[in-house]
Amino acid sequence: MNKTIFITGIDTDSGKSYATGHLGNILRQSGLSVTTMKFIQTGNVGHSEDIELHRKIMGDNLEQDLSLSAPIIRSYPCSPDLAAQLDNKPIDLELVDIAIAKNEQQHDVVLLEGAGGLMVPVNDNTLTIDFIANRNLDVALVTNSRLGSINHTLLSLEAIEQRGLNLKYLLYNTHFDKDKIIADDTRRLIKRQIERRFPNAEWIEIPSINI
Repeated sequence: MNKTIFITGIDTDSGKSYATGHLGNILRQSGLSVTTMKFIQTGNVGHSEDIELHRKIMGDNLEQDLSLSAPIIRSYPCSPDLAAQLDNKPIDLELVDIAIAKNEQQHDVVLLEGAGGLMVPVNDNTLTIDFIANRNLDVALVTNSRLGSINHTLLSLEAIEQRGLNLKYLLYNTHFDKDKIIADDTRRLIKRQIERRFPNAEWIEIPSINI
């Protein structure tokens, strides 16, 4: 059984950090020990704003051991590949692997939040989905009802299926449900795709969270 679940989104602003914190609370309520990590944090220096948000939602101490929670941080708010170039600091994914291994020793579940979506470049040779596939991690996909989300969601599901990955959770972020007609249709269509293609995946709705 995989202890680490990779939380990815259909795009950059799908609500991954909120979904990660909420899923952490759900798993804790079932009796599991859960911690969160950030795959690669960009747009920060010396801290991870996404980890801070997880901690607030989960009611944890806000102090961060970055070697365990966010081992790779780059300053410019862009793709990991570009951020690494701008900081002149190549990304060493071994740091992420080491942090995952240490967290897995201490917890039942590690929720690893990605940066953007599945095809975000880590470097010239590696996409985010490559990292997930090479380590055979379970996946949680965050989606919503914004215009364009159906297309982005189906493309993400196609990539997950083509790589033979295990979709463990579909995390539907209700925060974006501004138009009921669109939201209802988006739910219906995506649920149907999940039932057909990933019958073992669990559908979880993420409430609008005010922090």
